[in-house]
Amino acid sequence: MKPKAIFNWSSGKDSALALFKILKEDQFEVTSLLTSINEEFQRISMHGVHVSLLEKQADSLGFSLIKIEIPKEPSMEQYREIMIRTMREIQLQGVTHSIFGDIFLEDLRKYREEQLKAVGMEAVFPLWKQDTSDLIYEFLDLGFKTIVTCVNEAYLDNSFAGRIIDQDFINDLPKNVDPCGENGEFHTFTFGGPIFREPILFDIGETVKKTYPKPKSGPEDEEGEYVFWFCDLIPK
Repeated sequence: MKPKAIFNWSSGKDSALALFKILKEDQFEVTSLLTSINEEFQRISMHGVHVSLLEKQADSLGFSLIKIEIPKEPSMEQYREIMIRTMREIQLQGVTHSIFGDIFLEDLRKYREEQLKAVGMEAVFPLWKQDTSDLIYEFLDLGFKTIVTCVNEAYLDNSFAGRIIDQDFINDLPKNVDPCGENGEFHTFTFGGPIFREPILFDIGETVKKTYPKPKSGPEDEEGEYVFWFCDLIPK
């Protein structure tokens, strides 16, 4: 009998490719998709996609969806408590593994593994250490369709928000931007591909600028802010 696993679904391209590989390898029974939602705005954390489109994704993929509602500006301790409580509830359903689409961020992998170890679960990373240039072309060659919903202004200007990822998009990326946006340069919403029963339909809405204060690690740190551009997707 295959071990049961929960899949951490961001709605974006890395999640879609990781899920494709997991389903193809058929080593786990994926029970549900798990997604963090901003409690106030009912949108996917960082991706900015409305929960109604997330629900359409889950339906098209054929999986139940577990939504974790996160406060607008949670402390690390608040976030940890919410996640631990959620994973303990999931574990009671016989789930032993948690799958992620992370590629090369060592600190993030270590954090995920430590949090899961605390509840007796294991992390799985099907894309780990694979070349991101190879991954983005594999994603496109498989027939996946994805749109950029959020860009970090420190890396990309607002013209990249709302663009479909294709060869032109890849060609236009500055040399310091990872082609999969693995350093947080951009986030996406995947609306079609080989694991979807039907494409997710939407209209492209306005692009808005949002700023967030940079966390200070000490009293000598200068105040600053992160600037992001979000392209709104309107369900059809």
